[in-house]
Amino acid sequence: MDALPNCPKCQSTYVYKDSGLLICPECAYEWSEEEESGIDMGAKIVRDANGTELKDGDTVTVIKDLKVKDSSSVVKVGTKVKNIHLVEGDHDIDCKVPGIGQMGLKSEFVKKVGG
Repeated sequence: MDALPNCPKCQSTYVYKDSGLLICPECAYEWSEEEESGIDMGAKIVRDANGTELKDGDTVTVIKDLKVKDSSSVVKVGTKVKNIHLVEGDHDIDCKVPGIGQMGLKSEFVKKVGG
């Protein structure tokens, strides 16, 4: 029998396998066997309006006209934003919008471009 690894979140030794996942009964953390233990356990997965996972460096398109706070500017539908940076908080994308400049966007108002 293969020895199972300790839980990467709480280091418990009581890990068990169920349906291809490793499960910790002490902290209820679940992970796949393929995951490396170096992954940040607190990382939030950010998804676009279609449910596609976003990552740093992705290119997205704005799906709704967005008013820029404290300005008369508007980010128009279809605006392509390259090289996004994911951050924690209410606005989970930091980016440079063409014609506007540096700003934060909510992932619910963008969709990922490409595969």
